[in-house]
Parts: sequence; structure tokens; C-alpha cells
Amino acid sequence: MARQMMEQIDAVAAAPAAMTGEACYELGLAYASGRTQPIDLVAAHKWFNVAVMQGYREAAQRRAELASEMTSDEIAAALREARALITRH
Repeated sequence: MARQMMEQIDAVAAAPAAMTGEACYELGLAYASGRTQPIDLVAAHKWFNVAVMQGYREAAQRRAELASEMTSDEIAAALREARALITRH
């Protein structure tokens, strides 16, 4: 059930311009905590990036905390994914 919910959220999330910064932040928290699916730090960092780009400042602090647990390659992947997501929409 939770996996299905995340798939639905990700389908909506494919268009981040339609999501609020807070919604992107919440999605980042979900991936960071493993609340509804396995923990995915790259996806969490990506959504925190998108939230920051949409003006949700609290996401910047969470993104920095998360980055301290990630490799530079993981951070680079998250940044690429965030940029790709934003530029597509």
C-alpha cells in the first residue's frame, strides 16, 4: 500500500512546477526517513533541492544535513536529477 502511494506521488512529482516547495520538502523527508519506502538519500537530496529552488528555505538545512551522510558522487547525482527535473518543466 505504501509503495503504491509513493508511486502515485512520484507520478505527480514528475511535474514539480505543479507542486509546492513544502510538498517537495515532504517528499524529501519521506525518502530520507524511509517512512513509506526504502531510504534513498539521492532522491531525498533531489527533492530538497527542488524545494529550495521553489523558495522553501527549511529544505536547505535538511539538504545540508543529508549531504554530510552522502558521497560526492551521490550529491552530484542528486543535483543532476534536480536540474533535469526542473528544466523539463
